[in-house]
Amino acid sequence: MANDIKFTEEHEWLRVEDDLVVVGITEHAATALGDVVFIELPDEGTTVSKDDEVVVIESVKAASDILAPLDGEIVEVNGPLAEDPGKVNEDPLGDAWFFKMKVDDMSALDDLMTEAEYKAHIG
Repeated sequence: MANDIKFTEEHEWLRVEDDLVVVGITEHAATALGDVVFIELPDEGTTVSKDDEVVVIESVKAASDILAPLDGEIVEVNGPLAEDPGKVNEDPLGDAWFFKMKVDDMSALDDLMTEAEYKAHIG
């Protein structure tokens, strides 16, 4: 994992790409969910506030919501992921990103965990 990735307590990862933030879930979360069978992605152009429900993910074990990690606008979603939700289990930190967002305040990323802090968090 690259050092430019930040993590939330809700097991999301955020990676800065130019002026956007790419959001997905961690390998820990994907493993805990089990086989992912359905993903509902947000609409592009949706304005979100931190902790808004933005993605619905269902696995053979449970359904859960992915929350917006920061305030901003969803500018791109990973459409192929909805067609192949199992990618979340195969490549959670790569091809299985959920959405890209333009965040209102990039400095808010400083409040999130580093990889080392996240590893300590999940123990």
